Amino acid sequence: MIQTAKDFLARSFAPRSTIALLLRTESPDKTQQRIVTLEQALAPRYLGWLAHENHAGANVYVAANPLRSGSRQRTKECIDNVRHLYLDIDEDGDARLAALRASDAVPAATAILSTSPGKYQVFWRVGGFDFEQQELTLKRLAIAFGGDPACTDCNRVLRIPGFLNRKYSPAHCVAVEYPSAATYSPTDFRLPDAPVITALPLRGTARLGRAQQDSHSELDWAWACHQLAQGKDAGKLTHELASRRSDKPNPPYYAQRTIDVASARQWLLEGVSVEDIITMLKVRRDAELPTALCSARATEIAATAERMVARRKLA
Repeated sequence: MIQTAKDFLARSFAPRSTIALLLRTESPDKTQQRIVTLEQALAPRYLGWLAHENHAGANVYVAANPLRSGSRQRTKECIDNVRHLYLDIDEDGDARLAALRASDAVPAATAILSTSPGKYQVFWRVGGFDFEQQELTLKRLAIAFGGDPACTDCNRVLRIPGFLNRKYSPAHCVAVEYPSAATYSPTDFRLPDAPVITALPLRGTARLGRAQQDSHSELDWAWACHQLAQGKDAGKLTHELASRRSDKPNPPYYAQRTIDVASARQWLLEGVSVEDIITMLKVRRDAELPTALCSARATEIAATAERMVARRKLA
């Protein structure tokens, strides 16, 4: 357990980095934060203390980005540089992870953590990102792959593998795999804008602002829904939308997703079952996409459409 945590921290941060560790106990409610150098955190005695606290009930986290030397807090202003991009997947985890693995819009992850059954945290080691670029890319990752849209802060903490996730009984040991050792630049992430922000499972009271409602993507969404309601062919609409939106980083992907989410929504409103919708989406794209991606993508799109229809009924 300790060796897994040690390997992860050593892989994740450069020598002499300042890192923030967070220990959180839910019952009783208690939080401890420690700001240390990487070398201090890797010391056997320190790792042993973390393991002791973990067995006593504390969840153990690390800030995804290093802090400035001499920092005493983990505020955004204390973050030294963008070291990682990350994605927190806590719904439909296996399907969304399969879609991410098969996608050519993002490179292979640096690390994938299994934080509990069906839930994952994904890391990419990066260079050349400023904080604004990081936040925008994190939002696009969450939109494209169904991650937690709140997980976009540069001072976000994420779990450390090797320790137990104490939120569950029995506790779940956080596991890790390392698909890639590369460091990626902004050009390696070819993420389109969301076809419609309301496709996200919005949390709390978050809603669209007027500026977002008037965006090009919103107009594309309205156009797609209208055309499909008129019985227009989905394949032709996909081709037309991709041609019209050549400004997008990946026009075919953007067009496919916009048309397919709109189709799934319309089918649900017409009373088609979710299972049949998944089948129809798979048949529609099976000649264009790898099998694993096609199946996972169809499942995720159907779930997205279900949430949209549920919110429409509650409105």
